[in-house]
Amino acid sequence: MKFIEVGQSGPLSGSVKVSGSKNSSLALLAAACMADGPVRLKGIPNILDFRYIEEIVSGIGITMVREPNRDVVMDASKMNSSDLNREKTSSYRASYYFIGALLAKMGKVTIGYPGGDNFVSRPIDQHIKALEALGAHFVFSEGYYTVEAKRLRGAVIFFDTITMGATINALLAASLAEGVTELHNAAKDPEVVDTANLLNQMGARIYGAGTDTIRIEGVKQLSAVEYTVIPDRLIAGAFLMSAGITRGTITVEDVIPEHLGSAIAKMREIGLHIEVKDSSITAYGDVKLHATRVRTGMYPAFATDLQQPITALLLMAQGRSIVTEKVYPERFSHVPQLKKMGARIDVRRGSAFIQGGAPLTGGIVHASDVRAGTSLIMAGLVAEGKTMIGGTEHIERGYEDVISLFNQLGANLRYTEEKALMNAPLAAVSSIASSAK
Repeated sequence: MKFIEVGQSGPLSGSVKVSGSKNSSLALLAAACMADGPVRLKGIPNILDFRYIEEIVSGIGITMVREPNRDVVMDASKMNSSDLNREKTSSYRASYYFIGALLAKMGKVTIGYPGGDNFVSRPIDQHIKALEALGAHFVFSEGYYTVEAKRLRGAVIFFDTITMGATINALLAASLAEGVTELHNAAKDPEVVDTANLLNQMGARIYGAGTDTIRIEGVKQLSAVEYTVIPDRLIAGAFLMSAGITRGTITVEDVIPEHLGSAIAKMREIGLHIEVKDSSITAYGDVKLHATRVRTGMYPAFATDLQQPITALLLMAQGRSIVTEKVYPERFSHVPQLKKMGARIDVRRGSAFIQGGAPLTGGIVHASDVRAGTSLIMAGLVAEGKTMIGGTEHIERGYEDVISLFNQLGANLRYTEEKALMNAPLAAVSSIASSAK
């Protein structure tokens, strides 16, 4: 078993360039399969999910090549099947985008149930609702499901809840459907806008992305283009918060500051000094941190994917903070791990009550999703002794090279193998082994 070993660090300092958005890239790669020729995508990070995608698409005749300049070229002109590898598509959550992307062209898609981060069941009922409104029929089987549609027709769709994934899936399918589709109560996330922008450059007719009402006029085909993914606002936010927890100064470059508006406002409320420029943000963390209250929500509210990192940051703020999770109320798997390190946190009814100021001590912990892993790395930076983080595959789903990114700022991270734990207490080893199952 592989671990990330985190040593106590001083103030992190320096600048880091933000990679392309993971969440946006997952949708863009699926959208690229809808074109009649090769689509060149710039800024796609080389993380674990994309290696799954490469294996999935190669099995149905689609070529996906990462060139020496790091561009990714997708060519679906020789696609010969839409029976997707069930095990691989179950390895990451956003595999469901291939339904919206391939259904109009192939008429049938077989796919495994979505997997990925292990923090809470993520229902796909709104995906089903939207695609059924467009004319799709679902058949659910053991371990996989099949979606069929003789043809897709435009429809008026009202989402019961705001959901980025279902909004994007509907965008993909409606772009090649007959007639006009209207999406109401649509997600406004930058990743939705990014997907719509790519599709429009390919020849789609999508209006209103970034608002709660989106209109899609279906077209008959989409063409090859070159496109650059937006930067990852979530990684950017986590690094800015890392400046606060270590009392350092960190600049994140190649970002779109508008995408981080709510996070910047909350960090300023906590006490960080934030300097915003056209394409960079600097956080000055050598300040007194104030306890506060955080409520997550759909964009432009405070992002659920920054809930775990800000929880780690608030461990350093004197007083009582409350973090309420409104998007995924059970997304607190990081809390028991932080408590192993000495954090004083109680979770009740979808809220974490944090008593800041308690000293942290390194130990053996487990990351159950990428953002939980980020919070454990942050805590490890200020904990006395060494922190060993298991579940590294989850962290690698979000970061191309998490070790180098943190170490270039002065952190002390490295990979280590299970043999390094041979001298650890048996109870601790048993605990991490159980968590990893």
